[in-house]
Amino acid sequence: MKKKSNGIGSGQIIRRKQDGSLEYHHDDLTVEEPLEIRIGRKTLATTMRTPGHDEELAAGFLVSEGIVRTHDEIGQFSRPTEARNRENIITVQLAEGVKVKLGTAKRFGTISSSCGICGKESIDAIRQNFPPIVSVKDVRIEIETLLSLPPLLREQQGEFARTGGIHAAGIFNLDGKTKVVREDIGRHNAVDKVIGRAFLDGQLPLDRQVLLVSGRASFEIMQKALSAGIPIVASVSAPSTLAMEFARESNQTLIGFLRPPSFNIYSHIERVDLS
Repeated sequence: MKKKSNGIGSGQIIRRKQDGSLEYHHDDLTVEEPLEIRIGRKTLATTMRTPGHDEELAAGFLVSEGIVRTHDEIGQFSRPTEARNRENIITVQLAEGVKVKLGTAKRFGTISSSCGICGKESIDAIRQNFPPIVSVKDVRIEIETLLSLPPLLREQQGEFARTGGIHAAGIFNLDGKTKVVREDIGRHNAVDKVIGRAFLDGQLPLDRQVLLVSGRASFEIMQKALSAGIPIVASVSAPSTLAMEFARESNQTLIGFLRPPSFNIYSHIERVDLS
């Protein structure tokens, strides 16, 4: 494996071509490494992620776990100076005087890149106390704008184009303008990164934005979106039954199989202008 760069590693492989011949080839692969998230000296979680934007990932994780609510609660980020694997550890220092309850955020083991909640004791443990989305009449997206989002997301998936093995999440305005796009081997990490970026910029709640994720929409994706106040969540693949139920309970619009020119709406159709 060659030296990794920007979340991508290159390795030599043997490729069998269509005519049956073999060739040596260099292939780009998505890097997967652990990130230990700490508050002070306490470890909250270890998640398998693609290196890059670790501060955003940590911030988004703290928001979606209900540990912090406003960006001024975070003082700074740092890496332990003496740890051998310091690049895979991010320490969050809370602002002076800020105290948080960490019991609800306890993770068990390592969070895989495919499942962000597999390490939780139970589904009930991750139902954070976030209020449902408040309905606002003018929060609506037109069909043409909705259909334009997947191509916009793909255009900014530089690492997916090289590796074919990385997820993306993007936050867009109701008029289709891109706010932020991030990639990660873990779909839930990509969502944490975009929410974390908005959080650090003091832009929460994202109550007039759309979250689009590559792949499926899981319960945890919907919960993370709710933590950021996002009213519309779309995915290019299927949602789970629990994601649909959660969206209906939380007054979120959930759109699946968003593959122009078609899509499915699973909850709160009123935010999509079908006229």
